[in-house]
Amino acid sequence: MNDFDPPRAVVTTVVSAALAEDIGVLGDLTSIATVSSDEPGTAVLAAREEGVLAGTALVEEAFRQVEPAVVVRWRLRDGDPIEPGAVIAEISGPLRGILTGERVALNFLCHCSGIASLTRRYVRAARGKARILDTRKTLPGLRAVQRAAVRAGGGFNHRDSLATAVLIKDNHLATLGIEKAVDRARARWPVRTVEVECDTLEQVGEACAAGVDVVMLDNMTPEAVVDAVALVNGRAKIEVSGTITPDTVGAYAKAGVDFISVGAITHSVRVLDIGLDVK
Repeated sequence: MNDFDPPRAVVTTVVSAALAEDIGVLGDLTSIATVSSDEPGTAVLAAREEGVLAGTALVEEAFRQVEPAVVVRWRLRDGDPIEPGAVIAEISGPLRGILTGERVALNFLCHCSGIASLTRRYVRAARGKARILDTRKTLPGLRAVQRAAVRAGGGFNHRDSLATAVLIKDNHLATLGIEKAVDRARARWPVRTVEVECDTLEQVGEACAAGVDVVMLDNMTPEAVVDAVALVNGRAKIEVSGTITPDTVGAYAKAGVDFISVGAITHSVRVLDIGLDVK
């Protein structure tokens, strides 16, 4: 296990569910019919485009659950850059097991590597001036898997659940002012981080006066963010969010914020094209 792996229990659970869905009750009918149970095989995982690798723990677990005799030898590890044509890993063992586990292994590897690759684009565009954060906009049941891929891409994780920190958003403020909301949060959860989402400079001022830990600037232009940073003047950490793209993230980072949260790196990511080729 490394910093880019999801928790072991999560890996086991999500892979088991994926294999049950893919293999079904009778098993891999095609491989059972065309490949003898004792036929050996070798294959390679090869990149077909540039990106960043992530999800290797899920690949190993997929083959382990299908056929423990299958061995995966990695040439690259999570977080490593990959080039088109690069051999990522060599796989050997019973061919039937390799073929049966192929799709689930690739689904996880391509999805996680897609997240890591897109995250790396944001990180590079921010040029070290702000940290790129994920959000809770993740696929149900795969949050820990996707968060690990974000880390592999050089990003950082925001709160992993509603139980981690207090984030007061516009719907929480519908019947309650910022000052009172923050006071209640401090009284109920004195050791938790308290963050307030702000749509206007007026709200930014109210949040700072209330003593929040983090001010979230939601859907503001880079120019408005510059004004907000000046208004906060170091009294709180500053996060920006809302439809930020790789083309605009640099301007937000340059404005002087601490964090840039991007839902797209988990909820709208394109898979990275990686294939498994039997030799």
